[in-house]
Amino acid sequence: MNLPVLSSEGNLAVYLQEIKKFPILSAEEEYMLAKRFKEHGDSKAAHKLVTSHLRLVAKIAMGYRGYGLPVTDLISEGNVGIMQAVKKFDPEKGFRLATYAMWWIRAQIQEYVLHSWSLVKIGTTAAQKKLFFNLRKIKNQLSSIDSGSLSPEHVREIATRLDVKEAEVISMNNRLFTNDQSLNVNISNEADTEWLDMLVDDKETQDKVLEKQSENNYRKKLFNKAINILNQREKEILTLRKLKDKPLKLEELSKKYKISRERVRQIEEKALEKIKKEISNIS
Repeated sequence: MNLPVLSSEGNLAVYLQEIKKFPILSAEEEYMLAKRFKEHGDSKAAHKLVTSHLRLVAKIAMGYRGYGLPVTDLISEGNVGIMQAVKKFDPEKGFRLATYAMWWIRAQIQEYVLHSWSLVKIGTTAAQKKLFFNLRKIKNQLSSIDSGSLSPEHVREIATRLDVKEAEVISMNNRLFTNDQSLNVNISNEADTEWLDMLVDDKETQDKVLEKQSENNYRKKLFNKAINILNQREKEILTLRKLKDKPLKLEELSKKYKISRERVRQIEEKALEKIKKEISNIS
């Protein structure tokens, strides 16, 4: 896939101007292009999806400049991430490509940063990677001095939060905050924000979050369809007993419907069985 040339730091300004020429897609345009690529392998559609998100890649890549690595390399890695995202993107899920692609872009850049700093030096475990990308943020939360050594209390707190050894916290702090490739460079002379402030949180990946949302939405649709098989009283009792923030007690419903508490329980149980059977038939 041919993208604007990005060869050196001197070329960066030209590149940033070039990618502004690619139009931002509307939701409908994006959906149709993604559908064409997914169903027919249309490379032109894929190219439009990628190029329309190059500005997003550049913006995310800028957040990793504090590691002393060439911005052009960071952007190039991010461009690999957006291409991977386009290949895996499912337009039928109901969310925008940018939301999905952010995780792929960040993941690709983070892997490049880790390898560039040497995996032997930084560490290979998930906990060590989390420590690498989150130490500064936690230090700020603890009101610790960015460039100074940590107090024993802060070391213990960070080690507990990130599930690593205290020695690893001390070692990582020394590597990150005494290295010649400073992570504490301000974004600009006018801004107090430093590049490391812009690093991503180590949260659950975006595609996993969206996958869960999609699954929850699917289950809600099944339930809403299945509940329609209940008669009015069954539906009301089930709603008041199971779907309210403050469910009513059996005795309250017993008085409302002028039946025994046991009868209310039986109706509720029968309604649940009907719904489970209907959902099984639908799915």
